[in-house]
Amino acid sequence: MLFWIALFVGIGLVVLNYSRHQPFPEISGRFALVLLVTGAILWLSTTAPRDTGESVPAVVATVVGGAAVVIGVIQMSMLRNDVIVAPFGGILLCMGATSLMVDRWSGMGQAEQIGSFSVASLLVMLEIYLAFRGLVVGVQGISWSKSGLRQVRRGLIHGPNGAVAHFERSWDMEDPWINTMSHAALVLIHRHAGDIEAEQEHVVELEKAGGWESVDQSWVEAIEDSLGQIQSAMIRDD
Repeated sequence: MLFWIALFVGIGLVVLNYSRHQPFPEISGRFALVLLVTGAILWLSTTAPRDTGESVPAVVATVVGGAAVVIGVIQMSMLRNDVIVAPFGGILLCMGATSLMVDRWSGMGQAEQIGSFSVASLLVMLEIYLAFRGLVVGVQGISWSKSGLRQVRRGLIHGPNGAVAHFERSWDMEDPWINTMSHAALVLIHRHAGDIEAEQEHVVELEKAGGWESVDQSWVEAIEDSLGQIQSAMIRDD
């Protein structure tokens, strides 16, 4: 039991640390909270009058890990908001499922053993892919661009978690249009802030990428509307 408690708490703390460097930290932050709470519940179960079944932690790890992989893959491949949940959920899924198979190995027939070994191998290969896709390839530029727009709407412009910092991390060599959108957003933000030097720097880069004609007008309007709301809020406060 202590091994499983350490596993849940350890992965939870690692995920919590990684979440601070994500464009949408609340996604992996919630996953970290689930892991820490699960670890705490398992620890409390060790103090219960009745012993907890030996397979319970493995079942919990399999269920939590499997759900995290499904949700994480959707976030990573479809929504492109998070790359942390899937690979760390895969660790739990592999550990839990493999532990359950090992516990029942002696009672399995040959066909069942071959099937279990095949499933375990597939899980390991899936985890290798998720780890490579999430931790090695990392966050895509479009994720930082989306989070940058969200920060503008929140009124968080400057600072390590501000819109400027997010847009400056949204470069993507495979999709140049993302770079164009980011330069356009930074031009509008620096123009709004009155930073002419920084504005001209990104105007030059924007012209190299095709100019304002290459930027979707709806994107420009979204940035301008968000900046306008910030200005209106500042006027009302004054």
